[in-house]
Amino acid sequence: MLARYTLPEMAHLFTDRSRYATWVRVEILASQAQAALGRVPHEAVEDMRRARVPDPERVAEIERERDHEVLSFLAAYCEDIPASSACWVHHGMTSYDLVDTALGHTLARATDLLTGATRRLRRVLTERALEHWDTVMVGRTHGVHAEPTTFGHKLAGHAFAVDRSLGRLAAAREAVAVGTVSGSVGTYALIDPRVEEHVLAALGLAAEPAPSQVVARDRHAQLLQAVATLGACVEQIALELRLLQRTEVREVEERRTGAYQGSSAMPHKRNPTTSERLCGLARLLRGYADTAVENVALWHERDLAHQCVERVILPDSLCAGHFQVTRAADLVASLTVDADRMRAHIDQTDGLVHSSAVLADLLGEGMEREHAYRSVQAAAGHTLATGEHFGAALAKEGIGPAPLGAERFLVHHDVIRTRLEKLHELED
Repeated sequence: MLARYTLPEMAHLFTDRSRYATWVRVEILASQAQAALGRVPHEAVEDMRRARVPDPERVAEIERERDHEVLSFLAAYCEDIPASSACWVHHGMTSYDLVDTALGHTLARATDLLTGATRRLRRVLTERALEHWDTVMVGRTHGVHAEPTTFGHKLAGHAFAVDRSLGRLAAAREAVAVGTVSGSVGTYALIDPRVEEHVLAALGLAAEPAPSQVVARDRHAQLLQAVATLGACVEQIALELRLLQRTEVREVEERRTGAYQGSSAMPHKRNPTTSERLCGLARLLRGYADTAVENVALWHERDLAHQCVERVILPDSLCAGHFQVTRAADLVASLTVDADRMRAHIDQTDGLVHSSAVLADLLGEGMEREHAYRSVQAAAGHTLATGEHFGAALAKEGIGPAPLGAERFLVHHDVIRTRLEKLHELED
């Protein structure tokens, strides 16, 4: 995790100290259940409760001798527990009963944080879309002027994409909020299934229905795919804003502080750095998601190939995704919109954006399609070549004047606004 792209509330979940605190909680819950079944002395559970969470430096010191993190953690934890009780710690469990159950709890909490940030982004997008519902601008396809739309309509599309990502995150959270306390190869040979039931209920987790020794890794792949898809949706927003900030367009602009410096050599530069950063982070998220898929296939009941990978991709994906979404909401909320420049660009091509409306009128009057299309296309070509207004060029083709207003393209536009308002109501 790079501190530059990590926010404190998410970073906290993936610290060694936080992980060991969750491991201690799992050990105590398992021992409680064992005590209720008469398998572990109640006094031992109380001693475990009183023990401190092991210091990460002490665990690392022991691991240098034992080369096994879980055993080193247990050794450090038991240093603070009387020997008569320490022997009952981890009773009947295997390492990944502890590791994967704690991981499921951590990933669920991390997904909740990401979901909260994503809901904020959805809210900001819907609010600004409604604010600019009537801010007319030119729509572009293939990077070329097409027909008039509004900036609000554009933002609405992004809001609905983020909303779909929330649905994917919810499904991924359900998939990953899973644990197992089932023993060495998942058969419950040395531990009662009721122990697992108690631990998972306390942590808000579901049980892996047919455990091996680990929780199935397709669950983690699903989460990182959801994060990567959300990242791509944020990238689409950021890419749009980058394009609209180009010098020859300048329809929107990122918020600047008085300390802003865009270039070390060119003081006039006002670069879209926030948008660019959001696009770059999306590339990372896709790479992590692909790597998570590689982790799905393990040898037999388990191997260790996935572990070193997950130490990187799980915290990094969730930290980077959370940072990206949070900064995207900040960007959209503070975005400066130049409505006058947007409106002016509709007229930049001398009326050509109205060609489809003229064509529709001619077809409505009964003109044969190929003839109508070619006539309008010829007039458009004349305008491009000479700069003469499209209306005058149409007259030379024998096509009478037609109403060439942007409003003509927005007759049924409010059906989309109605859908957007329903989406906005989800925030109330």
